[in-house]
Order: sequence, then structure tokens, then C-alpha cells
Amino acid sequence: MKKILSVFTFILLFIPVGCGTYSFTGGSTGDAETIQIDFFQNTAVLVEPTLSQRFTVALQDLFLRQTNLKLTDTGGDLHFEGEITQYRIIPIAATAEQTAAQNRLTIAVRVRFYNRLNEEDDFEQTFSFFSDYDGSLQLTGGVLDNAYDEIFERITQDIFNAAVAKW
Repeated sequence: MKKILSVFTFILLFIPVGCGTYSFTGGSTGDAETIQIDFFQNTAVLVEPTLSQRFTVALQDLFLRQTNLKLTDTGGDLHFEGEITQYRIIPIAATAEQTAAQNRLTIAVRVRFYNRLNEEDDFEQTFSFFSDYDGSLQLTGGVLDNAYDEIFERITQDIFNAAVAKW
């Protein structure tokens, strides 16, 4: 029994060392200690007033939750900037009365990522996702909040994966 306990303790002590800078989320921040996420301006044709602030905060929250990086306003080891390039609502299904049975909100974000410690990781890429909602509903209140939650969860996770998970 003592031998099993010793082996188990040994394994537990050295597993974290073997994982290096990887986290349980699958991301590697390398030697980076700080992250800078600039405000993502909404340059889309259709402008939703709170979209820029909500997206920027969602991206910051994801990185703060899933890494041990500290958020900074300038000079971050990892730096994100960009703009919201698309905010579009289109009908995707019609009723017999020629009205929309279902609508789709699509948001696209252009991201420029700079890794000051490893410039080979830098990229510029557009990420987009959508949320479908019933055509009889207005895109306000809870419907809008749910759509943002669904879209931001996917886009921010895709950005995280591209920047630190290398997926």
C-alpha cells in the first residue's frame, strides 16, 4: 500500500511539470505574462450601439478565465486589435404568407494578433458566426442577449484557439 501511495504521489508531482505552459483549456501562452485587447470598433454597415463594448469584454473575459495572463492597456506580450466588419440580419426561412419564419443574425470580426515574443504566431483573420431566431420575434432584449451569447462564445473561442491553442 505504501508503494502504491509513493508511486501515485510521484506521478501527481511531476505531471504538471511535464505539461509545461499548457493549460487545461489546451492553450499555450508560452512565456507571455500580459495580454492587450484593444477596443473592437464596429465598422459594419448596420451598427448596434452596444456591440463593440460587449464583444471586447467577452474576448477579454475569455482570456482572463482560461489563462493566467494579466490584462494591460499597452505593451502586452500578446496583443489583439481589430474591428467588427459585419452585422447582418437576413431571413432564412419563409412562411406561406411570404413573411420570415426564421431570421439569422451574423457577426464577423477581423482580428489582428501580435505575439511580441514570437512573431511567427502573428496573424490577421476574419472570424464569423451566426444565431438563428424565430421570425415572429424582435431582435431585442432576451432574444438579442441570447444571440450575442451564442455568437460571442463561438467567435471568441475560435480566436483563442487560433492565437494560443494553434488549432
